[in-house]
Amino acid sequence: MTSEGSKKLKVVSMFSGCGGMDLGFKQAGYDIVWANDLDEDACETYSHNIGKIIPGDVTKLEIPNVKNLDVLVAGFPCQPFSNAGSRKGTNDPRGVLYQQTFKFIENLDPKVVVFENVRGLLSTKTQNGKLIDEIVDTLTNKYGYHVAYRLLNFSHFGVPQNRIRLIIIAVKNKNYIDHIFPEVTEDKDLSIQATLKGVSKKMLNQNELMRLNPQAIYYGSMIPEGGSWKDLEYDVLPDRWKKIRDNMAKYHYPNFFRRYARSEIQGTITAAFKPENAGVWHPTEDRIYSVREIARFQTFPDQFEFLGRSIKSKYQQIGNAVPPHMAKQIAEQLKHYLFKTQISTLTRRKVESTELNVNQPIHKQKIFI
Repeated sequence: MTSEGSKKLKVVSMFSGCGGMDLGFKQAGYDIVWANDLDEDACETYSHNIGKIIPGDVTKLEIPNVKNLDVLVAGFPCQPFSNAGSRKGTNDPRGVLYQQTFKFIENLDPKVVVFENVRGLLSTKTQNGKLIDEIVDTLTNKYGYHVAYRLLNFSHFGVPQNRIRLIIIAVKNKNYIDHIFPEVTEDKDLSIQATLKGVSKKMLNQNELMRLNPQAIYYGSMIPEGGSWKDLEYDVLPDRWKKIRDNMAKYHYPNFFRRYARSEIQGTITAAFKPENAGVWHPTEDRIYSVREIARFQTFPDQFEFLGRSIKSKYQQIGNAVPPHMAKQIAEQLKHYLFKTQISTLTRRKVESTELNVNQPIHKQKIFI
């Protein structure tokens, strides 16, 4: 039995982005021995804050020679599976990049595999059925893992944002599979007001805001705190919005120009970060959030500086990232398995329902969020 602290656990990171997942594992004491991403701006941010990263197309890179690998993490591109994206699934070239993770797994044989993606992956279909079933079947029957996956609302784990994501974890020892996810966090103020407390103009990236067109500024300035476009008078709406307002059911009741109140928890920070479709307006000022402010919602530390060729790129890097605070909790929980330590049987707070059971058909599974 290996005791915690006697060795540094090794991580190989695929589709690393600007490093949200990797930073969380690093904060938990892991050693990131190899990382890669295609986006040059994300790689610049990563190398500036975390360490070495190999830029380029992962399908064209040589698989690293890492012995006794502890964890492989991968946040393969989510856009093909996202409701906010094209939903082309595996018909999108990015939608088959998950297969590259299998090549790494076959060569490196990690003790743990961690995948993060959007909830849309659960309903994505392939030629052979559902993508989630294919992933689980490959990990189980080809590589000998025991797999658990859950939809998690990260706000239940201390992230100040209602961000629901799919986490898939695979381990070799089935005795740990029921205790492989972190516990729910209690009693923390996750409001926007608490999250943005202490932000000042002197902070890194605080003075960086995306430029908005005059129409966006015009409508955004009229939205009250806690409101949306639904609070606007019909006569001031552009013709396109009037058409939608006339038949809200047909357009699935959109909630344009959402401005959250200071007492609320922020909605999902997205890579697109469009003022019309995302709740990115500052609660009390006539502007959208700054780069630093959305980094706060994603739990990046204030000393983490975002680099890149444009402000838009920095928003995208943050929106695509895994919140480090969530990644750290996953990393800490995995230590029980990697160090073979005792797992406490704490009673989990069930929020709406229970965990996903991979042995049931998807439509019968319950979600732990």
